[in-house]
Amino acid sequence: MVIDAHSYCVREVLRNGMEVCIRALHPDDGERMAEAFRNLEPESVYTRFFSFKDGLSEADYRLIREMDFDNRVALIVTHRVDGREVVIASSSYARCGADVAEVAFIVEEDFHGLGIARRLLAHLGRIARERGISRFIAEVLVANAPMLKVFSAVGWPIQKRTADGTVHVTLSLTEAPPG
Repeated sequence: MVIDAHSYCVREVLRNGMEVCIRALHPDDGERMAEAFRNLEPESVYTRFFSFKDGLSEADYRLIREMDFDNRVALIVTHRVDGREVVIASSSYARCGADVAEVAFIVEEDFHGLGIARRLLAHLGRIARERGISRFIAEVLVANAPMLKVFSAVGWPIQKRTADGTVHVTLSLTEAPPG
């Protein structure tokens, strides 16, 4: 069965017992994403974007609105707070070659250590494999040990190369997806 990335939605329970929804990013999620961004600590923003940002730019909003769910796929993790859907993490991949895509994640600090990034990576990998992507690449700051651990622990073969304070990670998705 082919995964419909545009309508993707899976409910999962985190290590702390919280139920979350891992779903596709929708064009109307801009304000939810902006709220999630405002909740991030500056260091988390820096480890994700390699620079400090005060908020989402117009280009960021355009990417949200124009996600094609083939060459660019984004998943978010939400949970309910007082009846509202709140974004606590996001991930995406962008195809940068015939069979390779760059992958990125960000998880709100209060939800670190619950396995969210690993789950997102596994879901994105399944979607990517169906679309002919056999490798994920990522640039990770050397100091971002938790993200490097996620890449190492997901279960796909990994190659790492370090230069100038950055680790270039390559994951091979050619084997069966983890978990």
